[in-house]
Amino acid sequence: MDNSRDKGKKGEQRAAEELEKRGVTIIDRNFRSPYGEIDLIGIENETLIFIEVKSWNSLFIDSLEQSINKKKQKRIIESAKYFLEKYREYNRMAIRFDVIFIGQDGFQHIAAAWVENI
Repeated sequence: MDNSRDKGKKGEQRAAEELEKRGVTIIDRNFRSPYGEIDLIGIENETLIFIEVKSWNSLFIDSLEQSINKKKQKRIIESAKYFLEKYREYNRMAIRFDVIFIGQDGFQHIAAAWVENI
């Protein structure tokens, strides 16, 4: 039986592979900042995407609010700002925050799960 960390890493790997099949270039994984971690960072066309991956046994879309609450969103946003300060070459790109749910039931990608101007 996988522990939750292994399950999370496998989920992130699966999400990265699926996104790459869909034309997203993954430029960073598990980006750490003083505010938290961003699971995946990718580029699709001219958009920089900050991606939170949730690996669960079952997919319940109504659980989105519980899993990615305002506090979690704020940590991801602050981490995204930190990324953009560190890697200024991405500053002029459009930005999007996505959430991917991975479970035994499948793969659910929510593009623009929330909107934030940073």
